[in-house]
Amino acid sequence: MIDLFLYLTLSSPMTLNFANKQFPPATILMAVRWYAAYKLSYRDIEELLAERGVQEDHATIHRWVLEYAPQLEAAFLNGKKRAVSGSWRMDETYIKVKGRWYYLYRAVDKYGDTIDFMLTEKRDEAAARSFFDKAIGQHGLPEKVVIDKSGSNAAALDSLNWQIWFAGIIGGFIEVLQVKYLNNIV
Repeated sequence: MIDLFLYLTLSSPMTLNFANKQFPPATILMAVRWYAAYKLSYRDIEELLAERGVQEDHATIHRWVLEYAPQLEAAFLNGKKRAVSGSWRMDETYIKVKGRWYYLYRAVDKYGDTIDFMLTEKRDEAAARSFFDKAIGQHGLPEKVVIDKSGSNAAALDSLNWQIWFAGIIGGFIEVLQVKYLNNIV
């Protein structure tokens, strides 16, 4: 029995190119689905495929995921936005990526669903404003944003509220709450 994911993928007019692939599209898409849907490593998926008579290396499965996961995401989203709550929790942290340190800006709604994230080299008002512009462009204006005591985030939200005021958007102000531990849900 073919599952709904494969049925929708193979029957919809997506532009997935399976030319020069050794395995049928259903096998490739099933491996990509397992990786995207479950907490499995590439070696786990290699084992699952071997149990089903498909001998494939974990490096090839990695290449399949890199090639097809972004295409599948774009096809399934198809311009649809996920609804998020009007109350956002925003925070940033310092992480190491490929040997270099970056700031990871991230926001979740009050239910813990991810709104957006962004990596940047700087932690200043411009970076925070860029993050908020990106998140608001995708999900619309929030009613309130909970931040920690970060001055750059507060400055970015203040400039955003000034822009809203100058644009004359009635009732569009963003309530800013600076509570040190309320945004721990992030």
